[in-house]
Amino acid sequence: MKAHIGDRIVVAGVHVGIENRVGVITGIDHPDGSPPYTVKWINDDHTTLFYPGPESWIEPSHSDAATTVP
Repeated sequence: MKAHIGDRIVVAGVHVGIENRVGVITGIDHPDGSPPYTVKWINDDHTTLFYPGPESWIEPSHSDAATTVP
């Protein structure tokens, strides 16, 4: 998984009734865009260091992105 600052990260709710969690990537420690990411979560304005799992995907912020990367 590769990301850029400003991309959104989405974490799927894995249980019935749990909504997806969405955050904005505000920091990346590696120049190649690999995890972990500093993420500001939209629902509660909380900032965390995040290691994405298999239920996560990146939504690129740049307009030339053709697809969503799972």
